[in-house]
Amino acid sequence: MSRTEFILTTAIILFVAFALGWFANWLLHRFTRVRQSDVADLDRMSQELHEAEETRDQAITYLQQREAELTNQLNQTEAELRAAMDGLREARHEAEELRIQLHGAG
Repeated sequence: MSRTEFILTTAIILFVAFALGWFANWLLHRFTRVRQSDVADLDRMSQELHEAEETRDQAITYLQQREAELTNQLNQTEAELRAAMDGLREARHEAEELRIQLHGAG
């Protein structure tokens, strides 16, 4: 192999290596590049997620308040029912006593 052939072979090998490196670099950037529209979509989705979380938190707070109100209302109604039942029991007892007095006196 003469000196000219050696230089030519080395030049071709270096050019092929350069071309392969450039092509690999191009492929890498082609597949890892983030498009602006993708970034905009991600921003929009993150904003929508944030709004959905806020809505969920508001709904949870509302439901907790409503549950507390209903529990309070239920407790009051049960207390009123107990009072009414006690009053009815006393009225029945008094009515029975009056009946006994009326039958005993008559």
